[in-house]
Amino acid sequence: MADHGGPWRTIHSAHHHCGWDNAIELVARIAPGETITLECLDAAGGHYTRKSTSADIATMDPDAVNPVTGPLHVDGAEPGDALKVTIVDLAPSGFGWSALIPGFGLLADQFPDPYLQLWDYDRAAREPALFGTHARVPLKPFVGTIGLAPAAPGRHAIIPPRRVGGNMDVRDLAAGTELILPVEVEGALFSAGDTHAAQGDGEVCGTAIESAMDLTVRVDLIKDAAPRFPRFSTPGPVTRHLDGAGYEVTTGIGPDLMAAARDAVSGMIDHLGAWRQMPPEDAYVLCSVCGDLRISEIVDAPNWVVSFYLPRIVFA
Repeated sequence: MADHGGPWRTIHSAHHHCGWDNAIELVARIAPGETITLECLDAAGGHYTRKSTSADIATMDPDAVNPVTGPLHVDGAEPGDALKVTIVDLAPSGFGWSALIPGFGLLADQFPDPYLQLWDYDRAAREPALFGTHARVPLKPFVGTIGLAPAAPGRHAIIPPRRVGGNMDVRDLAAGTELILPVEVEGALFSAGDTHAAQGDGEVCGTAIESAMDLTVRVDLIKDAAPRFPRFSTPGPVTRHLDGAGYEVTTGIGPDLMAAARDAVSGMIDHLGAWRQMPPEDAYVLCSVCGDLRISEIVDAPNWVVSFYLPRIVFA
């Protein structure tokens, strides 16, 4: 069992696992309505330090990515119920990383070489994070991986999101948001981790500003109310930290949404190179940590429009 501390229990980061499995040993049992703080490791489990270089990407164990703290057994939770998780607070560590990982990301074929960007940022998340001499990225801490154990037996990879949540990487799973997850196993078996200091919608290069944080949540149980897939309510507004100076927007147009998304992001990387003289690796990372992919049109067959919005406030 985890230690107790503060006004509510803290589950320490040593109690983590990689992959989903409903047979993993429990860390703690909690009651509906209880508030818990989870110490969350970053997506690399602390592999990167302030002295790391791009060469360290090759030594990252792929089986150790996205560790999540847990699992927690919720008293009374049964298949068919809904778990309501209110994100009360996130306390960032002040250090993070972003990376281009060979074979991973929307444009992996265009960026085959490893590249690491380290970040030191304001732990209160009030000041933008400096991206070298290129830009200043406004922060919005959130939890990237949050979910419940699936009913199917055995170990399931942690990278793909699932019906029960997991690695959803939704930027708006931030403080104040209420997330509803479908329970598939007795006790729900809740875990969370993969916390981020900032990310654009799409996380196009495969990483955000990956950063360890303390995540505080309140867990409630709603009987017989499981949604088909996760849903959430956010207090909003969701882009106020980015909206102040408008956007640069590129598009991709065609019959395939994935191809159109790739074209929209590639277009922005080209635009940043011409407009800001930004190296393509830096432009790709910047797109991932603050730019938003949007489906702008999906009804005018046979072609759809995907837009990529990059906030100009990062250059202010």
